[in-house]
Amino acid sequence: MNVPSQFLTLHPAYLATGALDELRAAQFGRLDAQDQVYLDYTGGGLHAASQVQAHAQLLSDHVLGNPHSVSPSSMEMTRRVEQARAAVLEYFHGTGEYTAIFTLNASGALKLVGESYPFAPGGQFLLTADNHNSVNGIREFAEAKGATVTYAPMTRPELRIDQVAMDTLLATGGPTQANLLAFPAQSNFSGVKHPLELVAQAQAKGWHVLLDAAAFVPTNLLDLRVVRPDFVALSFYKMFGYPTGVGCLLVRKPALSVLRRPWFGGGTVNFATVQGRMHVLSQGEAAFEDGTLNYLGIPAVEIGLRHLQAVGIETIQTRVYCLTEWLITELLALQHSNGRPMVRLYGPANMHMRGGTVTLNLYDPNGHLVDYRRVEELAGEAHISLRTGCFCNPGAGETAEDLNEDDMRAGIAQVGSEINLLRFSQAMQARGGKSAGAIRVSTGIASNFADVERFLHFVVGLRDQTALTIGSVSFDIESCRVVRDGG
Repeated sequence: MNVPSQFLTLHPAYLATGALDELRAAQFGRLDAQDQVYLDYTGGGLHAASQVQAHAQLLSDHVLGNPHSVSPSSMEMTRRVEQARAAVLEYFHGTGEYTAIFTLNASGALKLVGESYPFAPGGQFLLTADNHNSVNGIREFAEAKGATVTYAPMTRPELRIDQVAMDTLLATGGPTQANLLAFPAQSNFSGVKHPLELVAQAQAKGWHVLLDAAAFVPTNLLDLRVVRPDFVALSFYKMFGYPTGVGCLLVRKPALSVLRRPWFGGGTVNFATVQGRMHVLSQGEAAFEDGTLNYLGIPAVEIGLRHLQAVGIETIQTRVYCLTEWLITELLALQHSNGRPMVRLYGPANMHMRGGTVTLNLYDPNGHLVDYRRVEELAGEAHISLRTGCFCNPGAGETAEDLNEDDMRAGIAQVGSEINLLRFSQAMQARGGKSAGAIRVSTGIASNFADVERFLHFVVGLRDQTALTIGSVSFDIESCRVVRDGG
């Protein structure tokens, strides 16, 4: 563990995570072999080599067929799928009280709730401004069925839920109507961990609760014996990198009966007739698993869960905490030669109720915003993988930059009906130097001190450079080419 003593003095808990360095060497050696710094764990986790090897071995050793049958290959596959389903429920301590519905991803899980929830006139859909677009999209289902859609505001600059406003909004839910609250356990924009106590608080006032846990569970254990949302959405690739194309909706069994599918398809019915124009849905999770599952991929979920359990989620959490706290402190201390700060951080400046996601923008010595897309381009040249944009979470970004409805409508009016992101960003810049996006770095299971130090050195390398000399990136939509403007 080649880590400066000064860092270890400030973060002694890091010493207890040495097993992760051995894990990195054994299972994630491709990072160092290719001189890659991976800082996009909120976008997607990295898989260990052993996960792929174990899955490949399983596929090589067994004859596995489509589970919708009673043939030997189908029955074996059904057994493997149900074994993985049981492993998911056991991991989250939801066995007996919850049902696990496999989906393509967290977005698919959220869509299932949106299309099946009994929204109606007089009912409400309440969601926080800090939400992924796949949660925002549920408002289309709610409004189409006549329900009221309301956003609970965030506080600035920490981007936390405005608890006073939330209390007021929750008090408006009537017990005779179907009311749904949706919020993320951890923001994919700012890394803020929103209070899970809100689940029981809302349920006590007659609300169902949909928890987006996609950004939370890669470094935290969600214990469904303690926190009991009605619906939980997650993607397994964000937890352990592999497989992609498999997510899950965890549903409390009493809430499952509330959902009403607006259609039926292959795999979801026990009986359907063309002449009789009727159908009978399957029982339990089968009524929600449309078509043929990614049945060959699902056994890899159990392998991934065993991998996380062997490593220890607490160990991952400790390392992420130490690295993130150090990085935030160092970034906020950076200044240009004239004393102007280089970095604007979005969200908490400390580790109280926050995870390993750090979102920021860079500013030049004149206080001008540096093009975040150009930063991503330069980082790529330095073999650093990070992410830029609004991260499919427009509400958090708008709150962070204090973008209001007038700003958004003015920007759209200038751009026109075919939204061009470059022109929209320029329009926001013209309205008081506001940014339409940001830079996001995030740590995870294979991160080490050298990774975050290298990113810090990359940022330091931009010290005293102007936004003009750093340049900007424009997107040629016609040819799908990336063109850099400036020096």
